[in-house]
Amino acid sequence: MRLKFHTLDVFTDKRFGGNPLAVVLDADGLDTDRMQTIAREFNLSETVFVLRPQNPMHSARVRIFTPAAELPFAGHPTVGTAALLAELRGPDLGANQDAIIVLEETIGTVRVGVRFRPGHAVFAEFDAPKLPEELDGTLVLDDVAAAVGLQPTEIGLENYKLSLWSAGVAGAFIPVRNLDAMARARPVMSRWERAFGKIGGAYLYCRETLHTTSHFHARKFAPGVGVLEDPATGSAAAAFAGVIHRFDGPPAGEHHYKIEQGYEMGRPSTIDLSIVVEGTQLQSVRIGGHAVRVSDGEIEV
Repeated sequence: MRLKFHTLDVFTDKRFGGNPLAVVLDADGLDTDRMQTIAREFNLSETVFVLRPQNPMHSARVRIFTPAAELPFAGHPTVGTAALLAELRGPDLGANQDAIIVLEETIGTVRVGVRFRPGHAVFAEFDAPKLPEELDGTLVLDDVAAAVGLQPTEIGLENYKLSLWSAGVAGAFIPVRNLDAMARARPVMSRWERAFGKIGGAYLYCRETLHTTSHFHARKFAPGVGVLEDPATGSAAAAFAGVIHRFDGPPAGEHHYKIEQGYEMGRPSTIDLSIVVEGTQLQSVRIGGHAVRVSDGEIEV
């Protein structure tokens, strides 16, 4: 059996930047083991398999795999798959138009708005299917520092502290002093399990940025799911909204942030993060970014 696939670069408006993604179409005939094998073959941060939706009013059901595990939800697969499906189904991409793609993911139904503008890369954004929640647990500073190759004095930023959060995928959130420390960070596998246990990954962030239009600089290490470093992580950005709300305490209203990621990998990425605060409560989180198609072909399965 031969299935069509496409690859895209996500959270970038230029090819060969952002986070690469493989999308395999018409994958209903594949079982879980075969999907995992194919994801391992592509060896990208994530590979998406598109299936017929359970609700015929929806666009598709999708399953998302890293090279080592299936995920209930992920940001760049959501953005990239929605942009691709809208583009494949769009009758006229030479004009301004908008589309809604509804994806059935393991975490639940995700509605994605897709925007086409002539001369610009496709832009897609979605409301996070689950609001961020702070998780129970303790991160030990010395262990965390050793696991990411930094000194304990290089961890900590203003009033930001080590914390555990999830918006569908759990992670450790690590504030780092500055860009110099961010550039030197690396996962140290001999110390990783002691610091993080079964937590899926570590998201490092600092306020200092490479671009004046960015609000945070980030890196994401997730060796536990087969991704040593991720160029752009939408699910972590969704959870990071909880970190911002917890430690910055933005007032009621809508707030917009740009997160730069992937620069240390040579894969510059930009994630748009929007949050709505009502009173003192975080009410909604939205993740957006551009996506560009890179290749297409067929895979023998």
